[in-house]
Amino acid sequence: MAQRPALMILDMINLFDFEGGSALSSAALACVPRLLSLRDRFDAASCPVIYVNDNFTRWQGEFADLIARCIDSGGDSARIAAALAPRGSDYYVLKPKHSAFQATALPVLLGKLEVDRVVLAGISADSCILATAQDAKMREYPIWVPSDAVAAISKERKEMALKLMDLSLQARVDSTFAVRQTFPP
Repeated sequence: MAQRPALMILDMINLFDFEGGSALSSAALACVPRLLSLRDRFDAASCPVIYVNDNFTRWQGEFADLIARCIDSGGDSARIAAALAPRGSDYYVLKPKHSAFQATALPVLLGKLEVDRVVLAGISADSCILATAQDAKMREYPIWVPSDAVAAISKERKEMALKLMDLSLQARVDSTFAVRQTFPP
């Protein structure tokens, strides 16, 4: 099988309506240019881009409903959703909890797309990115976490999570600029 990474953009379609949400939305907004650059690189290499997002506990909604709610809410939520909304060539998965793998069709989708490694970007480095990285490691996917394309409520929480993923999960943690030769192939 040829090397085929997938870019997974986690939880960027978000209302940020929780404690610490304002700080996280500012950090997430700062990641948008890097995420768009990564998305363009994956498009150019014909590698899949997969959006994985919490469903806001709305069990009867679709991904488009999440985007509409964010745009209607205004502020950072609207700016992020407008910039990063999935396009027709992208894939998306709704998740009920932290990990992109838990109780979702993601494992089947990765298999069908013949993905052999994952790039995890988005929010929050110390929660959903970390949980997804743990599940990816258990499934033996090599992992890259671009440090400038993930956010957390605080710089300390982000740094702690990145260090943990590097040391415990053997994830490659580096900037989007440092890995141009590796991801995508």
